[in-house]
Amino acid sequence: MSTSDVAQGASTNPAVRVFVVVNAANEDARRVARSTISALRSAGVQVSGTARDIQALEQDGLADAFSRDELEVLADDTAVGRARGDVVACFGGDGTILRAAELAEPGTPLLGVNLGHVGFLAEAEPEDVQFVVEALIARRWSVEERTRLRVNVVRDGEIVDSTWALNEVSMEKGTRERMIEVLVEVDGRPLSRWGCDGVVCATPTGSTAYAFSAGGPVVWPEVAALLVVPLSAHALFARPLVVSPSSTIALDLAPGSHAVLWADGRRTIDLLPGDRLVVTADPIPVRFARLAPAPFTDRLVAKFDLPVDGWRGRQR
Repeated sequence: MSTSDVAQGASTNPAVRVFVVVNAANEDARRVARSTISALRSAGVQVSGTARDIQALEQDGLADAFSRDELEVLADDTAVGRARGDVVACFGGDGTILRAAELAEPGTPLLGVNLGHVGFLAEAEPEDVQFVVEALIARRWSVEERTRLRVNVVRDGEIVDSTWALNEVSMEKGTRERMIEVLVEVDGRPLSRWGCDGVVCATPTGSTAYAFSAGGPVVWPEVAALLVVPLSAHALFARPLVVSPSSTIALDLAPGSHAVLWADGRRTIDLLPGDRLVVTADPIPVRFARLAPAPFTDRLVAKFDLPVDGWRGRQR
């Protein structure tokens, strides 16, 4: 992970460009997004979004704030990987931020306003919106890079499909009544064969998501590592693994096993018996816009409501 400062001071820079991604099914997210867009446009900020999101906001009266003509609208079927802007502002939960990561051009930082449940990836809460607006207008944020995964599906020695993930990729059984058999390989060497419900490969960012629910460790974002977590494995050695960020993880699906690949719980690829998944760290990171320094420990305590009563402070 690396952090770099972004130019500050709106007076010496062109107007900031903000691409907006909204959980259209969440009334609070629509409300906060609408008021934020109105404030940004009043300050001369260029705002854009997908047709789906803008139409949802219009139903709540976005047109009353300013003309739709002032917005750049991208068709949803062409927006993936093309959302342009200096920053992508996300209004919703972690799922909305994962959707924004799909839409954003590589390298565009994401800034999340949490209107979901946990919102582990978000930078701000609804009560911080005024601060968010001021920071965006002034181009006052830093950029934090997070590792993402690249996965290739290999069939008969040929790559037949590929995808990426910010949190995790998982190979999971395709039918409820039957487990799958997976041979796990790390850096070209066989590790173990698991009869299991599946295997999760995660980033440090994803260590608090699916991998955490499966019993994996919480990994601080600045730690360079990849995780391998078995799901309900019937094996003596079936513990979560933390491997090098430069490692190559391969999952070989046994003949007779039917499975599906999930990427961030959003994108799927059907797998055939004998398929091989090859998982590595992607050289292209996902970037997040940060408005204020915040220790990961504090984020962990706040999001999981951890009991810290009685802490006496740092002892010297």
